[in-house]
Order: sequence, then structure tokens, then C-alpha cells
Amino acid sequence: MKRGLLVLLLLIPMLLRAQVGEYRTDLAVGVSGGYMMSTVGFVPDVPQNMLGGMTGGLTVRYTCEKYFKSICAIVAEVNIAKTGWKENIKDIDGQSVYYASDVNRSNPLAYERHLTYVQMPFMARLGWGRERKGFQAFIQLGPQIGFLLGESTKSNLISGAAMANERASVVVAQDTMAVEKKFDYGIVFGGGLEFSHRKLGHFIVEGRYYYGLGDIYRNSKSDFFGRSNFGQIVIKATYLFDIIKTKNDKIK
Repeated sequence: MKRGLLVLLLLIPMLLRAQVGEYRTDLAVGVSGGYMMSTVGFVPDVPQNMLGGMTGGLTVRYTCEKYFKSICAIVAEVNIAKTGWKENIKDIDGQSVYYASDVNRSNPLAYERHLTYVQMPFMARLGWGRERKGFQAFIQLGPQIGFLLGESTKSNLISGAAMANERASVVVAQDTMAVEKKFDYGIVFGGGLEFSHRKLGHFIVEGRYYYGLGDIYRNSKSDFFGRSNFGQIVIKATYLFDIIKTKNDKIK
């Protein structure tokens, strides 16, 4: 009985360690770049198409543990992103809208707002597969903050010009309003696939979605918009190289 109890006591630290997982101290840094498709969720609604733009920056990843088959890591990025919105200006019949002076109907009304942000996501990541040589699938989730660096407009709208047909949406306040809230925050999540090589590093492709919890315009009862948050789809590629690697020959 005593011998069995002694064996059990000796096994407890090993069992606890197994529950905690296999520790890692892997640090990798690199660069990323991709394509972003953006809209702004206006309330009242503004009809839109997705606005495309580039995003890119620096990435840091710290891998801290392997828990059962899940590889746990933290990912932080600093990116410059081109975002904004592109209005889908149509009449009540779904046709493009023209000025009366455009007799050939060659220049439909168009409006784009281009916004440049520095974005900083901080994500928890879970991966399954190879760490040093081979493929690994992963998902990641976390908060993201952003700060507006600048904005510009691409438009052919002319105030007071006679129209050949009228636009269906009467919500046009956003066309002349500068962004009022430069700070942005929200939740980002996504997943992808990574290929690792012991000497060459890590090559990653992924998709992610960002849902803004903040608004670009004030939203009190006296303001025009009740909501004006970002929705962004990002497809990107990342290259990381190892700075610190856990010394363990069993890691595959």
C-alpha cells in the first residue's frame, strides 16, 4: 500500500507536466503582405461594393507550448493598410446614375473614400501539424487596434448638377464628411496553412476577417450615423525566420 502510494506521489509531477504540455521558446520574425477588401457598415445603410487595397508590415510570433496535438503561439503584427469604402450608386431600377450633360452615358456617378491606417493585431494561435519541417494548419483570433494616417477621395460627384436619373439612396452625408474618429478597434479571426523548413524558415498563406467594434463617425442621438464600422477581408502571405528555437530534437 505504502509502495503504491509512493509510486503515485512520484507520478503526480509527471502527470501535471503532461497536463501543462510541452514547453516551447520559439521566436520568429518576418514580413507579410496581402490584399484587403473593405466595406463600412453604415446605419442608415449606404449601398457599397468592396474596395480593394494593399496591406503589409512586420510580424512577430512566439510559440510557447504544445498541448496534446495543438501548437500554441502568440502573433503580433504592425501593418500599413489601405482601406475605406466604394459606393454602389444606382437608381431605383438598379441602373447606373448619370448627369444630364453626359449624353453618351459614359461616366456613371462614382465615389470612393480611401483611408490609410496603421493596424496592430494581437492574436492567439492554435496549430496542428509539423513545426520544423512540413505543413501545419492553424486558426487565430484576437483584438486589433488601428489609427488613421490619412484619407483621400476619388469621385466625379458635382454638387447641384442636373441628373439624367436619380440615385435610389438618399444617404449622401458621408460623401462630404471627414473621418471623425481616428482610433479604431475590433476583433480579427482567421486561419491558414504554413510550410516550415529547418533552414529556410516558415512560409504562410492565410485568410482573415476583421470586424470593427468602433465607428469612424460619431454616433450619438444627435449625429447622422448610428453605426459606421469596418468589415475587412484579408488574403495575405507571410515569411518568418527563426530567431530563437527550442533545443529539442524530438520536435518535428
